Amino acid sequence: MDISVKYRIISEIINSNNEQVLNAVKSLLKIEDEVDFWEGLTTEDQAAIDEGLEQLDKGKYESRESVRKEIESKFNF
Repeated sequence: MDISVKYRIISEIINSNNEQVLNAVKSLLKIEDEVDFWEGLTTEDQAAIDEGLEQLDKGKYESRESVRKEIESKFNF
């Protein structure tokens, strides 16, 4: 197939708003919908991440350096 035809196909796909056509192309190319990372998490994991982000926003965190020093001290590294 001529490269110009391929470019035209790509252009038509990009400019198309026809869901039926786009779904047909997706099906022909065996393209699966990507699962959103966040949606793949359990509600408990989402809550833990939200809590951690909240703590960061409030300045409640330990620096990498302070954690490293604490581990060195605790385990005599």
